[in-house]
Amino acid sequence: MSNKMRVPMAEQPVEKRVQDFSEVPFGYTENQAVSEAKRCLQCTIPACSKHCPVNVDIKAFIKKIAQNKFKEAFLKIKESCPIPAVAGRVCPQENQCEGACSLGKKYDPVNIGKLESFIADWAMKNNIKPKLEIREKKLRVAVIGSGPAGISCAVDLRKYGYAVTVFEALHKAGGVLQYGIPNFRLPKNIVDSELKYLQDLGIEIKLNLIIGQNVTFEELLRQYDALFIGTGAGAPIFLGIKGEELNGLYSANEFLFRTNLMKAYLFPKYDTPIIVGRKVGVIGAGNVAIDAARCALRLGAEVYILYRRTQEHSPARKEELRHALEEGIHFIELVNPVKIIGENGWIKSVELVKMKLGEPDKSGRPNPVEVADSNFSMDMDTVIIALGTTPNRLFLSRTKGLHTLNKGSIWVNNEYMTNLEGVTAGGDAIGGRATVIEAMGEGKKAAETLHNYLSV
Repeated sequence: MSNKMRVPMAEQPVEKRVQDFSEVPFGYTENQAVSEAKRCLQCTIPACSKHCPVNVDIKAFIKKIAQNKFKEAFLKIKESCPIPAVAGRVCPQENQCEGACSLGKKYDPVNIGKLESFIADWAMKNNIKPKLEIREKKLRVAVIGSGPAGISCAVDLRKYGYAVTVFEALHKAGGVLQYGIPNFRLPKNIVDSELKYLQDLGIEIKLNLIIGQNVTFEELLRQYDALFIGTGAGAPIFLGIKGEELNGLYSANEFLFRTNLMKAYLFPKYDTPIIVGRKVGVIGAGNVAIDAARCALRLGAEVYILYRRTQEHSPARKEELRHALEEGIHFIELVNPVKIIGENGWIKSVELVKMKLGEPDKSGRPNPVEVADSNFSMDMDTVIIALGTTPNRLFLSRTKGLHTLNKGSIWVNNEYMTNLEGVTAGGDAIGGRATVIEAMGEGKKAAETLHNYLSV
């Protein structure tokens, strides 16, 4: 095979994968991984690593794979990325490391993400773990939230030698990795296995504890020498149109939470039901919207993604969008909902208006503009709104003295320090739209900031 083309990844056939929540890609075999790794040009100045938010030495770990030195490859990744089996599966590599790959200027870029997940999976199967010598410090740090930002921050703080306690509001650690990303993209046994690394390092994880309710923020400030806030963005954004109060309407957060963390797709084995009608409309076209659409399809619905721009402007990962279209999800472009119509308290249809693309907005994408007198209706009995989220209101409303920006995002400076001395923040808590790997990068930087603060 020419090194111009990446080694293809085998996947579950469409007709089978739409029937269950099993992972779609099968992953590389050892021989396939070595072949793909050998495509790497081993650039003198690797642009891929510069575009990695957690600064993985990509060139080095790929070289080790090419040499069949799998253990060394895994240990190299683990120096920078605490959860490589997760990152390899869900990172938007096409916009980061793979997007900067020199080989990609003329041919297919190296399949960095699939190589990362391969080597992490190989390490799990072979029980390979890093051996760290931690020089213990007497200082204690609290990490609020066990999502990607909290995981990354907690691991680095522990490596510095601090006693670290992670506080999680839910009954399982992992944050969005547990409740937000479906099993067919990120198997939960992978998440659970990766989280064991935190316990191996001696990080304490306290579950079912809501900061601001079970424990106050002020109590944490008194009990710990420093804090990191990685509470995510748990409050959904709605359209603000008539009919959003009807039965059959979900925020994407609730729909994915029920489906993934509460395992509604295995009802009645698990006692969380979920009502999905015959026709489902998903408002939005980002990764969360695609995840919700693909879940609804597997729950037996005919699914329509309703998007106010065109498919080429969807912010979703290309691979996930491709999977959705292969599975038979309908993508309706240039429409925007203006009313949800009900009957006897349940959704019956959605009134839409046609859109056209105007001048670029702040995101660089064309601004959608309504077409006059173009309203029409589509029969729907379930609507899932996937327009983004804002930070957790309960936590912020009960925290005094913490400066926030519009919509409740926590203010931080360039080093991720809040206005409160010794308190950092990162991930969706400070912005609302961070990817998993971006949140991890912010967690790492916040950990470094706290280390510098505590070392003075």
